[in-house]
Amino acid sequence: MTGATGTAGLPEVMRAVRLHEWGSAPTLDRIPVPTPGPGQVLLRVDAAGLCHSDLHIMDSAAGVLPYELPFTLGHEVVGTVVAVGDDRDGDWVGRTCGVHGVWSCGKCRKCRSGRDNYCVELTGPIGGGTGYDGGLADYMLVPSPRHLVEVDPAAGPALAPLTDAGLTAYHAVADQPLNPEGAIVVVVGIGGLGHLALQVLAARSPEVVIAVDPRAAARDLGLRLGAHHAVGSVAEARSLVDELSGGTGADLVMDFVGSPDTLDAAPGLMATGGALAVVGSAGGRLTVDKTGSMPRGWRVSAPFWGPHHHLREVFDLAAAGSLSAVVEVRGLDDVLEAYEDLRHGRASGRLVVVP
Repeated sequence: MTGATGTAGLPEVMRAVRLHEWGSAPTLDRIPVPTPGPGQVLLRVDAAGLCHSDLHIMDSAAGVLPYELPFTLGHEVVGTVVAVGDDRDGDWVGRTCGVHGVWSCGKCRKCRSGRDNYCVELTGPIGGGTGYDGGLADYMLVPSPRHLVEVDPAAGPALAPLTDAGLTAYHAVADQPLNPEGAIVVVVGIGGLGHLALQVLAARSPEVVIAVDPRAAARDLGLRLGAHHAVGSVAEARSLVDELSGGTGADLVMDFVGSPDTLDAAPGLMATGGALAVVGSAGGRLTVDKTGSMPRGWRVSAPFWGPHHHLREVFDLAAAGSLSAVVEVRGLDDVLEAYEDLRHGRASGRLVVVP
């Protein structure tokens, strides 16, 4: 398309990790470099994170997700703007930006209220790598610069996971009515999101934070990141909560696992008026009622990603040194092997691809 600003000198072909068939692994293809149309921007991808959500997408059966194949995976993206479709957006060229993963309409009631991650117009694809072409490629097309948040290019690949894992963890904490005075918080699962949530919680200073993870290394990490106690199971957590609270329970339980075991245990951990945030999706189910199986005044939420303004706050925390992801860097040609490492728990930290 003619009229794009800054496309001179770009290659015609790029590598891209594309999903062609449901229930199958993606392939590393060579496809044309997209040219931005009116309102669009083209990024050179500097880093793209791998996520368990990618595995859920590629493992899905046909008809489960409202996405059309093929598309390029990768929804945790940081890149540098190299071309724009409108001259009026020309000042974006050369800026390094994180990509907000929810490509909202910007006009509906949710978007206008600052909760664009819950845009009511998004009934099919959500954003890059979740139905639209994402960032596991040399270049990525973004439909509007309003989905970008400028970052310091010196921050490096560790910023990429913050666009999803960091944002989801931050939103999950920020969305809770937590009074830090005397508060007891239980964080279940000190993995890719849980270790970030602990850092966000540290800034809110609850009186007691308990990290729960069966892995000794994860428990050690939890203690380094601000947890006051670390235990290996939800059963141990319940005993500790009973001891610390005098049997009254925890004020907030954040479940970054979401398995049958962790969700079954959640009501027994919660205090009257307590809250449960379910972020993990490991197959657990929770039955809620007002007949006594849940504590009085219970609040249950299932936070999804986070709004654009929270992504700005996440990057501000990162710039201040208060939030960082543990990452392991791979190359784009090694993505298929990296996904297998992710699937089988062989990665240390968040996997980030640097094309």
